[in-house]
Amino acid sequence: MANDELDAIEALEKEATEFNKDSEIDRILKAFKLDAYAVLDLQPGVPESDIKVQYRKKSLLIHPDKTKNTQAPDAFDRLKKAQTELMDEKQRERLDEAIADARMLLIRERKWTVDHPDLRTDAFAGDWREKTKFVLIENEQRRRKQLKAQLQEEGRQQKKEDEEIDQRKRKRDHEQAWEQTREQRIGSWRDFQKGGEKKKKKKEKPIG
Repeated sequence: MANDELDAIEALEKEATEFNKDSEIDRILKAFKLDAYAVLDLQPGVPESDIKVQYRKKSLLIHPDKTKNTQAPDAFDRLKKAQTELMDEKQRERLDEAIADARMLLIRERKWTVDHPDLRTDAFAGDWREKTKFVLIENEQRRRKQLKAQLQEEGRQQKKEDEEIDQRKRKRDHEQAWEQTREQRIGSWRDFQKGGEKKKKKKEKPIG
């Protein structure tokens, strides 16, 4: 095979690789970011080993050091965040619960039984993904409201504590000022007492 042909094949392979990288970066950025499974392109309930393998494969593909795509850093960050979430037992459990809730909501809305044949169709799978988005958004909004309320309560508590500290400081400063002027007050009282005694002596008249 001629060198020109080898160079052409190599160029095509390189172009195909870059296309795959760009496609994966685009897919990650378009994935629903509250659903870590969707970001990693995994099915819910997969074992931890699958999460590790999938993350390694995709992180190597789109790593910012290995592509000129300007969106690679953002996609890589989302991929890393999704992997971290799924490797955290509590976060993954919350996500699994939201996905299960979405499925049950659809079943109830349609008044189906849990063994309804349509549950296995692609159409239901698509509806399930959309309902999962709805549930995750609701959960996130609820979480943010709770966090806001918590921060407001903490702010009120902090303000109360600051006012109490300021009140104690004012009281302490007042007591210190009172103590510092004690000698002056005692001296003034003594001078007043002495002045009163002199006046009494002047008023006294000799007998006879």
